Amino acid sequence: MPSRPAPFISRLRLLRTAVASPASSALLPHSHPRLAIPAAAPPLPRAFAAASSPLVRPGAARFAHFSMAAAASSASSVHDFTVKDASGKDVDLSTYKGKVLLIVNVASQCGLTNSNYTELSQLYEKYKDQGFEILAFPCNQFGGQEPGTNEEIVQFACTRFKAEYPIFDKVDVNGDNVAPIYKFLKTSKGSLFGDNIKWNFSKFLVDKEGRVVDRYAPTTSPLSIEKDLKKLLASS
Repeated sequence: MPSRPAPFISRLRLLRTAVASPASSALLPHSHPRLAIPAAAPPLPRAFAAASSPLVRPGAARFAHFSMAAAASSASSVHDFTVKDASGKDVDLSTYKGKVLLIVNVASQCGLTNSNYTELSQLYEKYKDQGFEILAFPCNQFGGQEPGTNEEIVQFACTRFKAEYPIFDKVDVNGDNVAPIYKFLKTSKGSLFGDNIKWNFSKFLVDKEGRVVDRYAPTTSPLSIEKDLKKLLASS
């Protein structure tokens, strides 16, 4: 009777067979068939994952708002901001360096409209050639008194009150969507009743370096600011 090969030799032969033919690996003791597992896709970078997921869009919006707020808080002057004009074009406020500015949130249907627009035009006509500029920002947050389009607002101010100073894009001056320029103005010069703008025709006086010097209530007439304005115009 032929002798049986030793267990070790038998295992060695099986191993050699498996190496020579991968398909025979199933014959190895304790071996398991290989499963065809698709390779997992590498994880997306966080920025792309956030952009592609609708669940995080509100967070992205909050981050954008936070970035705007951070930009406003890091600014040192009005000249650090870019705003939209009434036609939607960017206006770099650094173009007003060296000029004294009066920044006003305006409305067309307010009880203060006639007096303020009339006196603003008078003030501008008197001092525009001495380095004075008025920047008007329409706002519809107070009683819905500025409901028109930018084109309608400009036509109203220029036709009825002969406004020659720039009128910008309609903005929010309070709340979550506050324009960065107004966040800066309010932070620079609060009022006795808090930072928020109280009504149409609140006014901020800005010096030639873009620093907010004073803030005036909606009921303060533009002509009553003339004394403060003349001081800033006379400064070097």
